Order: sequence, then C-alpha cells, then structure tokens
Amino acid sequence: MTTDHERPRLVAHRGVSRERPENTLPAFLRALELGADGIELDVHGTKDGVVVVHHDEIPRATAPSRSLQGKRIDALTWDELQGFSVDGAALIPTLTEVLTAMRGRLDVFVELKGSGIEGPVLDIIHASPAPARCAVHSFDHEAIRRMRSVAPAVRGGILFEARPADVVGAMRHADARDVWPREDLIDRPLVEAVHGAGGRVLAWTVNKPERGKELAALSVDALCTDALPQLKKAFDG
Repeated sequence: MTTDHERPRLVAHRGVSRERPENTLPAFLRALELGADGIELDVHGTKDGVVVVHHDEIPRATAPSRSLQGKRIDALTWDELQGFSVDGAALIPTLTEVLTAMRGRLDVFVELKGSGIEGPVLDIIHASPAPARCAVHSFDHEAIRRMRSVAPAVRGGILFEARPADVVGAMRHADARDVWPREDLIDRPLVEAVHGAGGRVLAWTVNKPERGKELAALSVDALCTDALPQLKKAFDG
C-alpha cells in the first residue's frame, strides 16, 4: 500500500518513451538511469515462439525488406524480426533480453498482448535474474486466471478501460491482486474496494503532475507514466 512509501511508485510506460523509442532497451535503460521504480512493457510471440517486447501486433518499425513490412509478429520468425528498426534507432528486444538487462534493479510489469503466450512468458520470468520483481497483467482477464492457476507465485493484474461494475468480483475471478484502471476511472471507493480485497491500484497513464498528486491523495499505489522526469520532480523535488 502507499502507506509504505512516501509517494506512489512511478512506473515508466513502455520505458522513457518520450526520450527513446518505446519498448526498446534504450527506453528501459533510460528509466533505470532516471530512477524509475518500475517499467511497463508489452509482449507478443513470434511464429517460432520467441517472446518479444512490442506494443502492436503489426510492428511499428521499418522492416529490412518490403516483403516483411505489414506482417503480424506472430507470422514472423525471430530471425525475420531482428532486422526491424524502431524509429531508426533501436531493435525490437526479446523479453529475456530486457529482464537480463534490468537484473532485478526495478519492478517489471509485463502486459500480455499476444494470445496464448502466458506459458512462455512465465518460463522466461522464472528463469530471469529476479522473478519476484516481475508481474503480469492484461485486458484478457481469462489469460491472467490461467496464468495464476499454474503460477500462483507470479503476481497477476487486470486492466480496465471502463469502470468495472464489481472490481472485487473481477479480482476474485482472475485471482488478480493488481488492478490497472485508466486514470480517469479512479476514485476513493474504487481504491478502498481494491485495498480492502488485498490488492494494489496502478493507474494508467498519468502524465500530469497535478493528477498524480490527486491520485496519491487517494492512496493509489503506482502511477504508470510517459512523463517520468516530470512526475519524479513533482514528488521528489
């Protein structure tokens, strides 16, 4: 709970994406350099089963050949995907590469984007330098339920872009302890309900310091942000 901290934990959304290409190693390393408490990232699976870090199912990146441009990640092999360039400045990394680079120095929140990849994601987390600092979340609450049934030690979270009618019921159904509401959906009753059920509230995406302060006053546990330097300055001076 936020009572254990002077402020909510600050989570860099896709890394420091305003300074470096989002969901790439430079963006995540920049978050580490700036003192983020955690990073949030998105994962898909390639055709040959490699878990990669990227937001869209079709890469927002320049392909090495015209024949590969516009193909879905799950239709590409890892060898084919390695040639893609994100903003001409970075490559699409694997989840293994990111967790290895972070070495347990901050929390890593993994959002499942690709379907049916919770098993490979769990294998990577269990083999990582600091599995206890990893958590998995998704809009697909059934995927979190499946994940929790086989890996109860890995923290699960559920995302919302509309106010849930019964947030505690949704937590229990998915066996989730992290609740990720869109920041404008959060009010005191929601926070109190989640905390009362033993969970954490992680707000997305909070880019205005004044809104961050409002959510801190509601005892929100973490703020996922594109504006890490601005929020750190607002809270830490």
